[in-house]
Amino acid sequence: MNIHPWIQLFIDQIKLTTPWEWAAVILGVTEVVLAKMNKIWLYPVGIAGILISMSVLIGAHLYAETALNVYYLVMSIYGWYYWIKKKHEPPVKISWSTRKEWVTTILIVLVGWAALYGFNFLPQLIHVKYTPSNVPLWDAWVAATAWAGMWLLAKRKIENWVLLNISNLFAIPLLFYKGLAMFAVLTLILFIVAIFGFLQWIRIWRADQLKPAEQQV
Repeated sequence: MNIHPWIQLFIDQIKLTTPWEWAAVILGVTEVVLAKMNKIWLYPVGIAGILISMSVLIGAHLYAETALNVYYLVMSIYGWYYWIKKKHEPPVKISWSTRKEWVTTILIVLVGWAALYGFNFLPQLIHVKYTPSNVPLWDAWVAATAWAGMWLLAKRKIENWVLLNISNLFAIPLLFYKGLAMFAVLTLILFIVAIFGFLQWIRIWRADQLKPAEQQV
C-alpha cells in the first residue's frame, strides 16, 4: 500500500517518540482539561509537564523554546500560589487592544525575537559544552510571538489568541522538523483550542457591550 511520504514520515517519528515525550504530551493535554474544569491540579500537572518538556527541548537544541518554558514555569508557580491564597478580585474585562498596546506587542515580538536569537548562542559565549541550533531564527520567532501573546492574555485582550496561534502555526512544522511529532500534535490541539478561544472571547465582549444598553431600558 502506497503511503504519502509526509504521512510515512509522521508514522516513523511517532515510532521514535521517547517515553519522556509521551509523558510531556499526556501531562500537557491533562493540564488543558483541568484548566477547562477550573481545577487547581492544573498547576502541579502543568509544572511536571513543563520540566519534562524543557529537558526534551534542550535535547532537540531548541533553546528559545526552552527559555519560553522557563517563563511558563515561573507563571505556573505564581498561578498555583495565587490560587492557594484565594485572592478573589473582579476580573479585568475582555477587550480589543488599543493602538498603544499594539505598539507594545510589536516591540515585544521584535525585541524578544532578537534577544532569543542571541540566547541560542549564549552557551557558546560562556564556553560551556554546546551544540548549536540549526534553526535559531525560527526557534526565536516561535518563542517571541508566544511571549507577546501571553502578555496580551494577561491583559485579557482578544488579540492574544491571534499571537498565540501565529506562534503555534510556526511551532508545528518546527517541532515536526526536529522529530518531536507528538509535541507537534499537542501544539496542533492548542492551535484548535485557540481558535475556539478567540471566537468565545468575541462573544463575551459583544455580550458585555450590550449590558449597558440593557440596563438603561
